[in-house]
Amino acid sequence: MALLEIIADYGGWSWIVAGLVLLALELVVPGGILLWLGVAGVITGLAALLQPIGWPLQFLIFGGLSLVLIVGWLRYSKGRGQDSSDRPFLNRRGEQLVGQQSTLDEPIVDGSGRLQLGDTIWRIAGPDLPAGQRVRVVSADGPVLRVEAVN
Repeated sequence: MALLEIIADYGGWSWIVAGLVLLALELVVPGGILLWLGVAGVITGLAALLQPIGWPLQFLIFGGLSLVLIVGWLRYSKGRGQDSSDRPFLNRRGEQLVGQQSTLDEPIVDGSGRLQLGDTIWRIAGPDLPAGQRVRVVSADGPVLRVEAVN
């Protein structure tokens, strides 16, 4: 019951101090959750300073604000996605090559072969084709490019 006595004695200041401690902890333990708990604590403290309210209502305000802020942040951050990158194919180099055409230096035998595109020799998969055949990259499956013949 010591916590309730502290809240009752210091009122809004105890919430503000607790909120600032949570905000400081966010610097040490990143993740975003402590940030919103700290903001909820500071807002609860300000509300308790401006309007005298009992400790049960203070806990209700803190809990409600915490829930709203955390859920709101999680929805906002989940919606931002990966499409915001200025280089969406970074670390997905094979996908950059989809649509490119080249001529086979070596035949595709038993569904696999090799093809040089740029400065890299790629493993390719596709129908058996002779050397000299023009091919187009249709998809990338990790380090293997799927190709088809171009007429």
